[in-house]
Amino acid sequence: MKRKKVVIIGGGFGGLTAAKSLKKANVDITLIDKTNHHLFQPLLYQVATAALSPGDISAPIRGILRNQTNVEVVMGEVSRINRDKKTINLKLNNDEIRYDYLVVATGARHSYFGNDEWENYAPGLKTLSDALNLRERILLSFERAERYYDTEPVEKYLTFVVVGAGPTGVEMAGAIAEISKKTMLTDFRKIDPAKTKILLVEGADRVLTPYSPELSEKAKQSLESMGVTILTGKRVTNITDKGVQIDEDFIETPNIIWAAGNKASGLLKELDTGLDNSGRVIVENDCSLQNDENVFVIGDAAHFSRENTPPVPAVAPAAVQQGKYVAKIIAKAIKKEKRKPFVYVDKGNMATIGRNKAILEVGKIGFSGFIAWLAWSFVHILFLIGFRNKYKVMVEWIWYYLSVKHGIRLITNKTDL
Repeated sequence: MKRKKVVIIGGGFGGLTAAKSLKKANVDITLIDKTNHHLFQPLLYQVATAALSPGDISAPIRGILRNQTNVEVVMGEVSRINRDKKTINLKLNNDEIRYDYLVVATGARHSYFGNDEWENYAPGLKTLSDALNLRERILLSFERAERYYDTEPVEKYLTFVVVGAGPTGVEMAGAIAEISKKTMLTDFRKIDPAKTKILLVEGADRVLTPYSPELSEKAKQSLESMGVTILTGKRVTNITDKGVQIDEDFIETPNIIWAAGNKASGLLKELDTGLDNSGRVIVENDCSLQNDENVFVIGDAAHFSRENTPPVPAVAPAAVQQGKYVAKIIAKAIKKEKRKPFVYVDKGNMATIGRNKAILEVGKIGFSGFIAWLAWSFVHILFLIGFRNKYKVMVEWIWYYLSVKHGIRLITNKTDL
């Protein structure tokens, strides 16, 4: 029987899992990604706050799949999807690649809700480049405060505003509080990093709205105990190179971090199918398009919901489960009418706030504190790709736990203070 051609767009959790799950299938796979590495996004904030190195949370896709002979890895960006011809095209040379099955797992980027010019002053956190950019901005602020301490007010350099109090925003705010008030406390001679101001801004009435009100309140208390000021029910109305406007108040600072929303890749419009308000593809109960059973959309790029159930969340476990599910359909060439609906198994949600501080929710059961932090650490190490990464991250965390020192405080890009 002729081998089917499978094209997977995206080397994140969904796309990579689908490729690996097809290892023994009678198919030829082309996996396309804009970068050459798989990235563990949940730990990006630790790169941004100098706790981990980029290599600790990423691994080359070719290295991960080196022993899987039915996979070809292509580093490139897809510019066009032609469902009628069953082809995709890449940018630059306009290379055309044919497919029998197409799996789209392009993930998401941060959304500025129509104010894209804000990205210049308030970067988000989705890629290694984003994390390294934020790391340098944070470290440079302390350096500038130290240098200009005797000649000008330096409060703006020691003020950080995190917009959005979801898991990313909470983790960033907690991490900045830790590095400023503990890690770098003795590194400077003039400024006092303990006087750093961290503002966490949220439009809703509480932080971490996907969690129960009880856990949300515990997270709020933990953040406040670390010196984070939480502003709920507040809206950001403008961001400039001078600072951020929050309702009637203007906060002067060059340190604004955006964690308030996500939007799907613009490539999804090429599929010419229904999209939700965030640009995600509204998929069928088998993760396929409504009018194309051989095209699947999974992970953050997909809006998957059934009656009386909330949409599948944009988290790594969901992408992994969908990747395995779609791979099974492709491997067995199951026709649409015979496919069992995808069922997401919710294994719980967790977020870390700081050292010994985290929250964990499994069904109606919630935990907080040290036990939740241990569980968070174990799960995140478990999901890292490659033994080397798991071992290194574990050692780094143990070292940081005992010494309270971040060792990756490097500024590598030439810049004017």
